[in-house]
Amino acid sequence: MPTSLEEQFYPMERTPGCPFDLPPKLREVSRTAPVSRVRIWDGSSPWLVTGYAEARAVLTDPRASSDQSLPGYTFAAPQAKAFHSRNRSMPTVDDPEHAYLRRMVTADFSNRRMESLRPVFQRTVDELIDAMLANGNGADLFADLAVPMSSKAICEVLGVHHREGERFAALGRIMAVPGSPPEVHAKVVEDMRALLGSLVQQAHIDPGDGVIGHLVRAGELPDEEIVATALLLMAAGHGATAHMTTLGTMALLTHPDQLALVRESQDPAFIAGAVEELLRYLSVAHLGRRRTAKEDLEVGGVRIRAGEGIIVATDTANHDPRAFDGDPDVLDLHRDARHHLAFGFGVHQCLGQQLSRVLLQVIYGTLYRRIPTLELAVAVDQLPYTLDLAIYGVKALPVKW
Repeated sequence: MPTSLEEQFYPMERTPGCPFDLPPKLREVSRTAPVSRVRIWDGSSPWLVTGYAEARAVLTDPRASSDQSLPGYTFAAPQAKAFHSRNRSMPTVDDPEHAYLRRMVTADFSNRRMESLRPVFQRTVDELIDAMLANGNGADLFADLAVPMSSKAICEVLGVHHREGERFAALGRIMAVPGSPPEVHAKVVEDMRALLGSLVQQAHIDPGDGVIGHLVRAGELPDEEIVATALLLMAAGHGATAHMTTLGTMALLTHPDQLALVRESQDPAFIAGAVEELLRYLSVAHLGRRRTAKEDLEVGGVRIRAGEGIIVATDTANHDPRAFDGDPDVLDLHRDARHHLAFGFGVHQCLGQQLSRVLLQVIYGTLYRRIPTLELAVAVDQLPYTLDLAIYGVKALPVKW
């Protein structure tokens, strides 16, 4: 039977000092029932889907809508509700509108395109590591490598010139401040929208070779929709890969046997597989993927009625022993984890997943080889974590060598 509504509030609390463990109550819920009721911040009571098979079923069911304008949609936080009310774009609509928008930018995020940028990403990572080494024997890996690398990468893909890149990076960092008042968040979003609007106007004169220029050249979308699309990609590009860089480093530094495998490997295929396992193990999108039932549907033996909200907890799905061999709570870089749900599943699967993969392969394949004595400068239970953002991570990662 599903867990009763009164028992659980989502998201559940993590255990202090155990950054890689799922919240204990969330783990308990996932073991009790793969589909259960929870309460969230706005007082509503959506369904929480925690099982792997059940998660895939919801994420591929056209009756489970991503349209955030539907009654019953469950936003992760007030800031998310405010942001998406002004930015209707790919993740917030269903097919055929979703397919139409996605088709316009698919080539810009294809594996072929990302592989063509690998030398650019490699050069940038090396430059950032050079700067870290030149500044002494310690750094904040989040501020000095993870954030600038993710910012530079998404700017490269969007076609944002380097002179605007630093301003974008600064705005992105402010957007990512946990607990920022809604009015502060809204002001930063408006500033970023204005900056993107100016870049769209420039692209009408000189389109360049990036997503913004390609959308302008195609002439199928009004400027405000190009801005909304670029804003979505910019916001998403600042978070997940940056936090995967730092959390992945933490995980490896606290699992020295696994770190040695990465540091000593000369096999690109092994590094690529290690990235997949780290994506599965960490699952930094920790507030679930949100849907609304447009019609009645049954998931895991539970009837979900039309108009009810659904939260798909891909972090617990990625730790489902029914889906992954061995103990899924153990980091095992030899595990075949390619079927993980870290990027979601179905038609709304993350557009930037190949960008994230290539970036992480470059970072993980370079950092520990360039700085073989890298270690944490503080204990993991002393680090400040981001718990109220859609992406889980740390606010800073002091390291030394």
